[in-house]
Amino acid sequence: MANQKGFIKLRGSLGGLTFYENKGKDVVRTTGGVEKDRILKEPAFKRTRENMSEFGASAIVGKALRMGFANIIKSMAGNYIVGRITGLMKRINSVGPGIRGQREFEILNNKSLLEGFEFNKKAPLDSIFYATSDPPSLDANRSVATWLVPDFNTSNYINPPEGATHFRLVLAVTVLSDYAYANAIKGYEPVAPDENETNGIAFSAEIPIGGMVGSDTTLSVDLGFAAALPLTVGVVTAVGIIFYQEINTAFYELASDNALKIVLVG
Repeated sequence: MANQKGFIKLRGSLGGLTFYENKGKDVVRTTGGVEKDRILKEPAFKRTRENMSEFGASAIVGKALRMGFANIIKSMAGNYIVGRITGLMKRINSVGPGIRGQREFEILNNKSLLEGFEFNKKAPLDSIFYATSDPPSLDANRSVATWLVPDFNTSNYINPPEGATHFRLVLAVTVLSDYAYANAIKGYEPVAPDENETNGIAFSAEIPIGGMVGSDTTLSVDLGFAAALPLTVGVVTAVGIIFYQEINTAFYELASDNALKIVLVG
């Protein structure tokens, strides 16, 4: 690999060389790899095509989950969240029914792979918030999620970052459909598109850090479904905590140690 010194900036491949920019420097290297047309057509690359199909689908399903939590994920997610969620979906895909390259994503059947997922690996919820509470519950239609947190001492059961004066508890819920391969489009699509990515979120009031909360905290999210959801979707429920600093009666969200965890897929 060499650096370009001339004033003419080239990009792309030419004469067996590839020109590109890396960390602000213009770089040239010999062109390698296999031509795309060969990968897409030759029998020798059948396994590669299968892997490409399923990895691409894992990214699509992962994006659907992220979109369902779009209202909160920027405050809660750590680095590499896209790759981590894509990897999580690939694990679900790897145990799905079907032939390689077309294996399905079954959410409810693999809920154990989703439950326990931390959006911020550097701030796991259990290391930040340890007050005793049961997981959220779902009603018969799986449309309403409710989380009850009994009164607790904030001095003993949360681990706030430096500068935090208050916190809010969070209940976030989204519907994630199963995904299946469709020959008509040569790709994956949601089995239940109408329900997919339906979501809601609830926050507690800003709670001062220090002493008892003063009462139980109940958060509820109603997704608005009048009938029971099909078994081809999972209702992904996450709980979390966001920290704030109060300055002159205004609350400013802190950038570190906010935590969100998937605790229930029902």
